[in-house]
Amino acid sequence: MSRFPFFTHWKDELFHVEQFKNNPDQTFHVEHLRYPRGSILAQIGGQIPCFITFTTEATAEIIRANLHKSPMYSGVIEGVGPRYCPSIEDKIVKFPEKLRQQIFLEPEGIATDEIYVNGFSTCLPFEVQHEMVRTIIGCENAEILRPAYAVEYDFAFPTQLFPSLETKICRNLYLAGQINGTSGYEEAAAQGLMAGINAARRVQGRQPIVLGRNQAYIGVLIDDLVTKGTVEPYRMFTSRAEYRLLLRQDNADHRLSPLGHEIGLLRDHHFRTFQIKQQAVEAEIKRLETTRQGTETLAQILRRPESSYANVCDKPPLFPLEVAQQVEIAIKYAGYIARQETEVARFRNLEDKQIPQSFNYENVPSLRMEARQKFMKIRPATLGQASRISGVSPADISILMVWLKRAAGESRPQSLTQRSEDAELQ
Repeated sequence: MSRFPFFTHWKDELFHVEQFKNNPDQTFHVEHLRYPRGSILAQIGGQIPCFITFTTEATAEIIRANLHKSPMYSGVIEGVGPRYCPSIEDKIVKFPEKLRQQIFLEPEGIATDEIYVNGFSTCLPFEVQHEMVRTIIGCENAEILRPAYAVEYDFAFPTQLFPSLETKICRNLYLAGQINGTSGYEEAAAQGLMAGINAARRVQGRQPIVLGRNQAYIGVLIDDLVTKGTVEPYRMFTSRAEYRLLLRQDNADHRLSPLGHEIGLLRDHHFRTFQIKQQAVEAEIKRLETTRQGTETLAQILRRPESSYANVCDKPPLFPLEVAQQVEIAIKYAGYIARQETEVARFRNLEDKQIPQSFNYENVPSLRMEARQKFMKIRPATLGQASRISGVSPADISILMVWLKRAAGESRPQSLTQRSEDAELQ
């Protein structure tokens, strides 16, 4: 059994639709892999293929003829839909020049013949949906088991939350998921995980866990919500993160395993497995940096654009592919990674400067009105969070820093006097 379990690096194959070319029996895998024991993938030997199809002109004609029946277009529903998951009505109306729209047909499982029609969300009546579905190429005889629907729901403005996802106005109440204005399963799961962790730690009398924007996409997601808020369903995209080079799939275990083990979510034997992997990565990097081939080290050769780990090393590695992959990434992009880590260190000073929740922004006369109002509304926990609030300028942050130092200086003499009195009594 491998010493490097699946949790250390989920293979690309688990995340992507199978790709078929001319030969439908030929699949393209990065490598042969053993799926997690007991999983459906292990039982059937791989993914069930999904398929791509398209709408037709008849689909568009039916939708245009029935737009008045759509709650989204008739005014019955006034809420803003998810920008990146538009309904089929939106696609037809907003992109009339497109003769067809791409649709994904996704099997629901291995024990059913149900197909999920991805990219065809709608709130048109059932009888209209029945007509629409049968105009999709390949679905001419399809039957609808469960019609599509739209739900309009309220949400709580996430700027009312601390970064721990605890509400500011009600102690011990934590919010997570769509109620915070997000859209998507992963977004909800990420918030639920952090809210659950922090609710448990509150019961234990411990400090909350807040992931930084340089630690995880969860940190970016929550910081965006509690700092900037949202006026439409929020989705997490890599483009929202300023430290994308550090937030890679291959180093997720490196970023989060120590914290997971520290707070009790990662078992000791899994943490030891992670440590073994990290030791293998570090040892191989050191070997490449000290082994010379002619006048250059193997690490210098690997940094060339045309080089890869496979052609730099003359024999197959004795460790798993993900270790070699992490070694190659670390060496090839060392300069870029170091530059981004320098940026993180530069901004860490702001992130480390806490703002007391009791701080009175009314006592800062030089602040612009907009900045004061937003500071009082959001109550940022740190100067770093304050600097990311929309409408707040660098000048506002500089003024705030001065007054925070002044406030700290006014409270310091009292504590020094107290310590002096204590010393005299001793």
